[in-house]
Amino acid sequence: MGEQVSDGGRKTAKAARTAAAAGPASAKKAAPARKTPAKKATAKKSAAKKAAAKKAAATKAVTEKAAPARKPAAKKVSAKKASGKKAAPATSSAALKKAPAPRKQVVAPKKATASVPAAPAKTVAAHPQGESRTALVRRARRINRELAEVYPYAHPELDFENPFQLVVATVLSAQTTDLRVNQTTPALFAKYPAPEDLAAADPEEVEEILRPTGFFRAKTKSVIGLSKALVEQFGGEVPGRLEDLVKLPGVGRKTAFVVLGNAFGRPGITVDTHFQRLVRRWKWTDETDPDKIEAAVGALFPKSDWTDLSHHVIWHGRRICHARKPACGACPIAPLCPAYGEGETDPEKAKKLLKYEKAGQPGQRLKPPQAYLDAGGRPAPPLGAG
Repeated sequence: MGEQVSDGGRKTAKAARTAAAAGPASAKKAAPARKTPAKKATAKKSAAKKAAAKKAAATKAVTEKAAPARKPAAKKVSAKKASGKKAAPATSSAALKKAPAPRKQVVAPKKATASVPAAPAKTVAAHPQGESRTALVRRARRINRELAEVYPYAHPELDFENPFQLVVATVLSAQTTDLRVNQTTPALFAKYPAPEDLAAADPEEVEEILRPTGFFRAKTKSVIGLSKALVEQFGGEVPGRLEDLVKLPGVGRKTAFVVLGNAFGRPGITVDTHFQRLVRRWKWTDETDPDKIEAAVGALFPKSDWTDLSHHVIWHGRRICHARKPACGACPIAPLCPAYGEGETDPEKAKKLLKYEKAGQPGQRLKPPQAYLDAGGRPAPPLGAG
């Protein structure tokens, strides 16, 4: 089978023969037809370059337009930092993104407000280490129980045989010791045994007897005045009510409670200098006014404990917990005392600071109760004894 040529092949061969016959002129004319694709490619490249240039120009324009929008925002932020003032509302997207900042400032005060109630819990009470009211009551009552074991024979340290002698001796005990009063009153009561006798006494004679107690003129005026009041208002008898006792010359609440508690068996708190000092050292109260101290301490104990409590505290203040040099190393309630360490803590040195029967010395009464003598106490010597 012979070779078959397609129509395309025939046309191509025919074109070739025609071009050869035409000669060089035809070849020149045909040349541009071949160069056309190159021009088209060049045109495409040129168009691509122009498009790229336009795109770059557009990008640059966008960048240049966007840059001014960011610069004012930066200026606003720096101005805000420098002045500390709030920036004015802005319409830019940067300003809108910073809008939540005021909401944080609103939340902060709420947290601070929520934490405020915690502060008073630490400062409400002036008790050691934030002591609660219940803990204070328990500690105070435990101290009283401990002192009751140390001083089971505690009693009023003024010699007396009746309410009249007790009220006079208590008035005389101001600004002096009970021992000095006990050494002075035997002569006074021997000469003036009843209110009627002292009411009619010569002031100069009474002053001479009371001279050892100090402030003898004022004390003479008081004891003669209260004796007259007893005779004129109460028939020569000492009243058994607080409101009546405090009306007597020289008699205040402290003296009245001494008389009520020890002569009539009616509970009362005796707030003398020892009592005031110790209850503040023990942080039972921070009050300084005697009436307020009485109310604060009375609220910690049953009323039935008030009289004995007064004896326990006063005895401890005179024998161990002194004003200037407390014998902390010999104190039986040291573990319960928030003021431990204010005095001598060495046990041997502290023992040398003890007074009265705790140091083997005489007490303050010339005629103490038998229980005190049974416990090893020694009576005080009379005035003028060597």
